[in-house]
Amino acid sequence: MAVNTKRKTTQPTIIKVGANDLGKLPPQALELEESVIGAMMIEKDAFNSVADLLRPESFYADKHRYIFEAIRSLSAKDAPVDVLSVAEELKLSGKLELAGGILYLSDLTRRVASAAHLHYHAQIVAQKATARDLITMACQIEEKGYDETQDVDELVEEATAKIFEISQRAQKRDVTHIYPVITEAFERMRKASANEGNISGIPSGFTELDKITSGWQKSDLVIIAARPAMGKTAFVLSMAKNIAVDFNIPVAIFSLEMSNVQLINRLIMNVCEIEGNKIRNGRLTTAEWDRLENRINVLEKAPIYVDDTPGLSVFELQSKARKLVKDKGIKLIIIDYLQLMNANGSSFGSREQEVSIISRNLKGLAKELDIPVIALSQLSRAVEKRDSSNSNVDGKKPLLSDLRESGAIEQDADMVCFIHRPEYYKLYDDGNGKDLRGLGQIIVAKHRNGATDEIWLRFIGKYTRFQNEDAAFDESLYADTQYNTQTRTSRMNSLPMEADGAQLSDRFDDPPAPF
Repeated sequence: MAVNTKRKTTQPTIIKVGANDLGKLPPQALELEESVIGAMMIEKDAFNSVADLLRPESFYADKHRYIFEAIRSLSAKDAPVDVLSVAEELKLSGKLELAGGILYLSDLTRRVASAAHLHYHAQIVAQKATARDLITMACQIEEKGYDETQDVDELVEEATAKIFEISQRAQKRDVTHIYPVITEAFERMRKASANEGNISGIPSGFTELDKITSGWQKSDLVIIAARPAMGKTAFVLSMAKNIAVDFNIPVAIFSLEMSNVQLINRLIMNVCEIEGNKIRNGRLTTAEWDRLENRINVLEKAPIYVDDTPGLSVFELQSKARKLVKDKGIKLIIIDYLQLMNANGSSFGSREQEVSIISRNLKGLAKELDIPVIALSQLSRAVEKRDSSNSNVDGKKPLLSDLRESGAIEQDADMVCFIHRPEYYKLYDDGNGKDLRGLGQIIVAKHRNGATDEIWLRFIGKYTRFQNEDAAFDESLYADTQYNTQTRTSRMNSLPMEADGAQLSDRFDDPPAPF
């Protein structure tokens, strides 16, 4: 039996839901819509009390939408809102008759005794609208799901994006009194004062940097940007190692550029002090094999989680991040790097707009999960064009204006840090006698909640590792790292046992003879 879906003035629209073409009445609350509209026309500040809850689409009946639009227009002009002014506003827009005429407006106000329950009624109207949005979205996705020409992965991302959009629209936070916020802020200060170095956030393991930031703070979006070859990935991997190994804090790394194996190889280089070419070809000395086997368990036990999905969309990232926080207790997320992400499922007219969407959603994710989100970013080529003579050693330092593709990155970020290695540009002296060879500079160029500054770290290129400028490799972190660099003793028998009874050495082939 065919269902008449034609719009009538006295009857709500019937939409088709499901594959069986049976008409179902969408969620609605017409009497409450009438009550809300009527209250707005009899109470002076009624509109302002529910303006953050309602929009024209929140109303199921078209005439109620027209009336709400007129009330909103009057409020925007700070004009009085009553039956006569609303009627005049509707007349100017040519929608008075579509809204039921002045008699209907008068009737709405007579039905409302007071606006005492206005907010509660408005919440129900908003919830019904959200349910209708979900139904509409589901119907659209269902229709596309039957279309075999549709790419399933893109359809999943579109569905995720639309659900996220609806959920964000539905989330409304009430204004809160300052007292509980002060209490929370005081508690965080108390905890920070009890920590060594007054670190209130996630420590990076870099002493001078932590003095500036007090650790990476909850809900912050941190952008770490640099030109290629400056060591962006080396920096965040060194930091991830510090956080997960030294402080046992769970970290998630989303690597859009490198595979899982490439990323882990870099971590092995960092922790085991083995050069990259030897990791790739396996030609390690006896001492290096010993060092590898003795230190590898440090990484195995570290709470580091890696995802190397190529072309990851921001909405897929959000879904995975929520699950990691819930299931693994992740306290910090690292993304390598922002420009390789996409915003499938959203509408945008340019790459700049797409990056803006990604940046805004990353900030929203940090705030939602209440953890720091660190995203790497590329810088424009403007850095390369600036003067780098010895008389202008700062000429190659990155600036906020060098952030690539979108000013929204700078706007959305709570902190922007640059990595600068003067040695790369053949600058070996800072002009004041400081030797810049083997040093990398971390420039805190934007700090929404603190000071900006610059610090130096030591960069060990062959191990792709950053460390504190005045620190040697901390052997005390590895209690079982006693090895003889000249001889090899009991490699097969002295290694710790795995949970399944296998020896650690079973994972490695016998190394070639030392060379």
